[in-house]
Amino acid sequence: MFLNVTMSLLNGFGMTLKIFALTLLFALPLGLILSFGSMSKIRPIKYVVKFVVWVIRGTPLMLQLIAIFYVPGLIGQWAMGAGYSNALIDFLKTWSVPDRFMAVMVAFVINYSCYFSEIYRGGIESMPVGQYEAGAVLGMTKTQIFFKVILFQVIKKIVPPMGNEIITLVKDTSLARVISIYEVIWAAQKFAKTDGLVWPLFYTGAFYLIFSGLLTLVFGFIEKKMNYYKG
Repeated sequence: MFLNVTMSLLNGFGMTLKIFALTLLFALPLGLILSFGSMSKIRPIKYVVKFVVWVIRGTPLMLQLIAIFYVPGLIGQWAMGAGYSNALIDFLKTWSVPDRFMAVMVAFVINYSCYFSEIYRGGIESMPVGQYEAGAVLGMTKTQIFFKVILFQVIKKIVPPMGNEIITLVKDTSLARVISIYEVIWAAQKFAKTDGLVWPLFYTGAFYLIFSGLLTLVFGFIEKKMNYYKG
């Protein structure tokens, strides 16, 4: 039975890792783009980005998952019942996310990109103005200053808070079961429902602990490597 449970949980943990990896792949660069938007000198862009980040950070990820997967379809059904035009109904269908995994990815990427954007923004704004001025004196463009002078110092500063968010992401992947995605917690719940076994639910903690422990070691290694940038 133990081997059977372990194999089932490993299967579910595969989906956990998939959600984790894809979220980082898309949320890390999107978060950087959003941070530039929140620091933009163009006020409409700045305020729109800040509002979106405020809404996403101020509402639960679980609620965002439910909204992205269910709300467009519910609005479409309401529009059909109310007799609205086919154009509006087609528009709503275009924005609906019928695939459960895709809905999970959209919700996770949007949510974590907003959190990452604030970490990026804090790191960038903490850099001394003198470094930008020194780069300008040397004839460097703003892009060159950012990527050749500022970026690695920012990475050094944001590694600890970014590491915390990424470890939180590992645990948040369990929320995918809210819209019936088969991940490690769902796999454990299956045994509780069919066989009356509760211990597999606690056993899932070992998977999260081991993976989080490995990430902690990785971020500790990165911090040591980045000690060169002490600015």
